[in-house]
This record gives sequence, C-alpha cells and structure tokens, in this order.
Amino acid sequence: MPGLTKYYGVTLDCPNPPQLAEFYQHLTGLKISYNTDDFAGLDGNGGPAMGFQRVEDFRAPQWPEQSVPQQFHLDFQAEDLDAAEKWVVELGGTKADNQPGGERWRVFLDPAGHPFCISTG
Repeated sequence: MPGLTKYYGVTLDCPNPPQLAEFYQHLTGLKISYNTDDFAGLDGNGGPAMGFQRVEDFRAPQWPEQSVPQQFHLDFQAEDLDAAEKWVVELGGTKADNQPGGERWRVFLDPAGHPFCISTG
C-alpha cells in the first residue's frame, strides 16, 4: 500500500514549547501556527511542519554522547486512520496503549519502540 501516508512533520520534546518555536521560527522563517504552554507548532509552508511539546523534567540530549538520547517523534498524515493503523501493524508496528489524540490522531510504535503519530490533518 505505498502512498497511504505522507511525511507531515516532526515534533521535538522540550521544556518550553513557545520559546523553542520562536527560535525555530527565526531560524527557518516558518510561521507559528499554534502556540500554548504545552505545545507550539510551525506551519511547514508546503513542506514538513515542526512541533514542540512540553515534557516535564525534560533532560536535554547529550550530543554526541548518548546517556540521554535525542527526543522527537515523526508525524504523518493519512486520509483514513483505520486503514493507516492496519498498514502500520502489517509493517510490524504497534498501536500505543496511550492514545491522547481521540479521533484526530493515533500514536504508534515502530519496531524499535520509537513513537510516531498519524493524523487526519
């Protein structure tokens, strides 16, 4: 089923989403499209979007040392979430137990355990 999803954007964990969104807004020229204390997003302007989500007790990645690995997850879009879920499972992924997105998005884990989301847009 190639083409069922398309790459939509990336979301980075952080302690202060508005601050990180402002940094990347200036760095990339993308416009802030959503902004709360817990989540901020940059409009991808036709390309991938960027999101920033608050994580309590955030520990910054240690680069290149990996005692604290990089924190982010990929976001994808699909027209039909049920079909996308079936496809993810067929590919070896799993649907995460915690599903905070309701009908707007679903959280999955890739075969290595990395989370990613699929939304309807």
